[in-house]
Amino acid sequence: MTDWSVIFCGTRKSGLARGMRAKRSVGGHFAGLPRFRVEVIVPRAAKARSAQQAARREEILKAALGVFAEHGFEAARLDDVAQRAGVAKGTLYLYFTDKTALFEEIVRTAASPLIERLSAMSEAPDVPAPLVLSAFLELFRTEVLGTDRKLILRLIMTEGPRFPHIAAFYHREVVSRGLAFMRKVIARGIARGELRPSALEQFPQLVMAPALLALLWDGLFQKLDPIDIAGLFKAHLALITAPTHPVSQKEP
Repeated sequence: MTDWSVIFCGTRKSGLARGMRAKRSVGGHFAGLPRFRVEVIVPRAAKARSAQQAARREEILKAALGVFAEHGFEAARLDDVAQRAGVAKGTLYLYFTDKTALFEEIVRTAASPLIERLSAMSEAPDVPAPLVLSAFLELFRTEVLGTDRKLILRLIMTEGPRFPHIAAFYHREVVSRGLAFMRKVIARGIARGELRPSALEQFPQLVMAPALLALLWDGLFQKLDPIDIAGLFKAHLALITAPTHPVSQKEP
């Protein structure tokens, strides 16, 4: 009787079984054939191709962000993205179906690491709420204002009114999730007496209000009238995180 596992193993160098290895399993035959299991071997060439594809995808996203930031969502052309990324226009469609899908992937790629960090911060039960809110703002200062991520926010603010679908996408993927984390931290802080009951419960957006001011100021006035962003955030937190029982001052 033909041992099919031998045929698989014996033809590894042929096109039929390249990249696969068959092993005879214990337990006899099934339907007249020996049972075997097939293990997929990922060759080095495949790994190299995967790394190249990931690098190319990253270059496309970087180029696309530059084009969107310079020309806006409507005027941005995929031809310009392809030229800046150094690829053929047809290559873009191997990764993204259209301009909207490309923009959405820019947002996901930029926001996902920050969303994960915000989630971890909000789930840290032993860290006082004021410190968590401070960490939220510091993350914005360093990882948004201090990087090209700020270009995405500026694009949303300028193009969102004209293209509601990109604003809705950003709200769903970033804003709503960030607000959920802040609500959780604020509720925990109030329950522990770390924060006083206030408008923060109803308007958690107040936490990030100076972040939007900083974004606008950075783009419009920072070179004309510089402000200390870190100092601004610290002063804001002092206003919204006053203790539940303020220390009374005794007269001399």
